Amino acid sequence: MSMGFKIFSSTRVALIFVLMLLSHWVSAETTEDQTLVFGVVPQQASEKLAQQWLPVAQYLSERIGQPVRFATAPNIPEFEKRLSTGEYDLAYMNPYHFTVFNREPGYQALARQRGHQIRGIIVVSSDLKIESLEQLAGASIAFPAPNAFAATLVTRAFLDRDVPDYRADFVRSHDSVYRNVAEGLFDAGGGILRTLDNMPPEIRKKLEILWLSPGFTGHAIAAHPRVSETVRSTVRDTLISFDESDQGRAILNELNMTGFQKAEDSDWDDVRALGIKTLRVAQ
Repeated sequence: MSMGFKIFSSTRVALIFVLMLLSHWVSAETTEDQTLVFGVVPQQASEKLAQQWLPVAQYLSERIGQPVRFATAPNIPEFEKRLSTGEYDLAYMNPYHFTVFNREPGYQALARQRGHQIRGIIVVSSDLKIESLEQLAGASIAFPAPNAFAATLVTRAFLDRDVPDYRADFVRSHDSVYRNVAEGLFDAGGGILRTLDNMPPEIRKKLEILWLSPGFTGHAIAAHPRVSETVRSTVRDTLISFDESDQGRAILNELNMTGFQKAEDSDWDDVRALGIKTLRVAQ
């Protein structure tokens, strides 16, 4: 009786151990039947992001035969925190974010906007007679977030050189930058061409582009390393063929993009060469 109990106990322990190993193996890799969470950097209001990117998630779901769920975050620092903890299986992130989260936790590039380089802009109110960066000396300038790539990091690099005594304020999103400048609450603001073009006409007409930066490799669509190679390959192929259907082209038009192209991690070496200090993720 005692011997039988010992055998039963040993078998049970071994079974539990095997189940634990299997559980770890399954959770370590996202497979073909699990929902993929697709996180999108919150450059704009959440309702605008949902309008533009929910169709992308739905299109991917239909084409790859696997559920894809759109997600975002209330602000860019929170998005960075979620990237750092690997909350998103797939993510659309800015170029600087990619260089950081490609290192840890290891997001891998799948695709990027075809033939596109991202440029930072500085906008001013159409009512103000500002014609040069130097005229922003002592000005209050709005930015979406400390680590927004072109809208903040690139624009501030040039401002720091030419207008060292401006005051920086962070207002959560590109949309907030444009609205605040249009309403005269700030003298100027940092953004990018795509998000400015997506603003309602009544806001857009109140703004003028004062300055345009050099171009850099644009946003990445990347996968967390737990996503299997099979799934990564299928998602990549679907993205780069987006413009081959009427439905895909309509979705791209809403995004103000012409298509996606295959991306490699090394595509962002131009951003790495800037030597931007390591991002500190909010806790």
